Amino acid sequence: MATQSKALFKIVDALAEVQRSSGQTYDTFRVRGKPFGYFWPRTQTVGLKQTLSEQQALVAERPDVFEEQFTAGGFGWVVVYLEGIEADELKELVFEAWRLSAPDELVAQVPDLAR
Repeated sequence: MATQSKALFKIVDALAEVQRSSGQTYDTFRVRGKPFGYFWPRTQTVGLKQTLSEQQALVAERPDVFEEQFTAGGFGWVVVYLEGIEADELKELVFEAWRLSAPDELVAQVPDLAR
């Protein structure tokens, strides 16, 4: 079953200290000012920060659901097509993206929502 944008926002908003901002064509998700995701309503896709190895594994495993977006600062950003992913898997990926951007002291205060 596909994940809807409403479910994505519920997942994002459950994380600590997330700021959501809306632009003309996409929304940005940040934790303490650092971006960890982008949502494009027109295409129903979300770009998420991941490790380089996770980016490569996701794209290789299911290229119909994931595609490489870009790499920066040792991280690989991946585009996720919401129609091809279950909410539980998306929750894990969003948490990981948040965790990679949040400061250590904030991560230590939050239970691992991906489990």
